[in-house]
Amino acid sequence: MIRKTIVSGQFYPGKKEDLDTLIKKLSPEKVQSRCRAKGVIVPHAGYPFSGKVAAAAISKITAPKNIVMLGVNHRDLGKKFSLSEAESWQTPYREVKVNHFLGEKILDSGSFIQKDSFAHKAEHSLEVELPILQYFFKDFQIIPISCSLSDQETYKGVANQIHQGIKDNSTDTLLLASTDLTHYEPDQTVRRKDRKVIEAITELNPEKLIKQVEENNITMCGVAPVAVMLFCLAGQFKKAEVILYQTSGDATGDYSSVVGYAGIVVR
Repeated sequence: MIRKTIVSGQFYPGKKEDLDTLIKKLSPEKVQSRCRAKGVIVPHAGYPFSGKVAAAAISKITAPKNIVMLGVNHRDLGKKFSLSEAESWQTPYREVKVNHFLGEKILDSGSFIQKDSFAHKAEHSLEVELPILQYFFKDFQIIPISCSLSDQETYKGVANQIHQGIKDNSTDTLLLASTDLTHYEPDQTVRRKDRKVIEAITELNPEKLIKQVEENNITMCGVAPVAVMLFCLAGQFKKAEVILYQTSGDATGDYSSVVGYAGIVVR
């Protein structure tokens, strides 16, 4: 079973040649050095809006063998935490294989994450990351997991299930959390709210992240995947570095109502 593209030609170009041209344009001219990362946080809007941020973060990372992709369940469809059942995911470049060996190990390590393709069927938050990953990395396999909003203890349970499932392959596995930050407020307001989110992430503090989002009414769609990633990597990382932060206003020139985007690498 192949998971077909749903936003190809909308969020990003549908032809390989056009993808190459756009991603090259959005990417840094020079990358001084690449690091071996444990995690990365990237946005998932249309490439003209957030592609520069995503490309800046991904270009800083050495290629992993496996990527546990934690996405947003925007429509709250299917299981709350859903592992894709597809054999591969389609992109304009080529199909990306799903690592079902690691997927099954994750499933066997707990009950929070379940097999379910329905949650992924109409969801774009992981699909849009794949062409950029393919542009910078040659061969890798994915473990795509859709994440719904929940509570802190559930995020810890999901994180522990992932950790137990991948622990024997952790050195070859990158965790990717897909999220946009504050939505549709004036640029100054978005930047002020996003600073609170980014501060919690760079402090490697998922509890603080959840608290900031709740107390400040921050419309960050991917608090679940980011919290799960941080809980999963607890005690394993040294620092989180903001590679690039922008708002959609930086792309459109309209700062009256914007969305915030951050590319953050966790080492």
